[in-house]
Amino acid sequence: MSAQPAQFTVPERLVESVRSGGDPEDAQWLAALPGRFAERVAGWGLVPERVAVPGGRDSLVGYAHRARDRTPVVVKVPRPGARVAGEAAALRAWAGRGAVLLLDEADGALLLERLHGEIPLRSLAEAKATLEATSLLRRLWVRPPAGHTFDTLEERAGRLARRIARHRALAADAAPLVDEALEAVAAAADDDGWLLHGDFHHGRVLAADRAPWLAVGPRPLVGDRAYDLARLVLDRVDTLAASPGPRGAARRRLAQLSEAVELPADRVRAWTLLRAVDAALTALRRGDAAGAELRLEFAAWL
Repeated sequence: MSAQPAQFTVPERLVESVRSGGDPEDAQWLAALPGRFAERVAGWGLVPERVAVPGGRDSLVGYAHRARDRTPVVVKVPRPGARVAGEAAALRAWAGRGAVLLLDEADGALLLERLHGEIPLRSLAEAKATLEATSLLRRLWVRPPAGHTFDTLEERAGRLARRIARHRALAADAAPLVDEALEAVAAAADDDGWLLHGDFHHGRVLAADRAPWLAVGPRPLVGDRAYDLARLVLDRVDTLAASPGPRGAARRRLAQLSEAVELPADRVRAWTLLRAVDAALTALRRGDAAGAELRLEFAAWL
């Protein structure tokens, strides 16, 4: 990757994600992205190396190093509306304890310590990965700083519920399961005020140098810690579905994760059900019938 805007290509996954949304503001951001990235690289005194491929759907991630001492870093430029302020605030609150270290921020871009992006926690066997993940979550769960502006779990759960209600006709055959998922929103009343990662799973944990594993890419909020386990319960669902006795395996996974962090299994189940149904409806909207069926089946196993 070169510092010249025209000499690197924005990853296709990000391009497709932006174009599929049809938002003119996002399209303008995409067109200006090479130049904006080059400006940030120059502003921070960096030497660019390459863009992360396939990368994410909501931001450009580039690898670089500091010109003065060759310290490896990552530059993250999120698309408009990606709530980068919340991500930066969470990383400041964690201050490198259990999460990637925020080195600087400017113009909506983040300068982060370099982790080993090619080695996610998912590269470990599931039992070992689960042990590492729950240990890391315990470090991330802290009380939010005074005066914080993070979303609350009640707010996010409400948005999920409204989205499910809008699209429930897509899964008419699974109406009882959808209804049960909507009822799970009531668990938001048990909002005990912890800072959560918000999108924690094996792919959001990378190998590092100053610690074995560190979390990245938070969508932070404040609320019930059981919500953070829900996405973890759903991780590697395709592998679990292919195993002998997937129903029992799904229930054991939920019970083991709940026990590992000493949280009630019924709360973890409620949030998992909500997130599974939402993921299924999202898959249906994208035309992924197989993905939707798998997630609804998983929800039924619980």
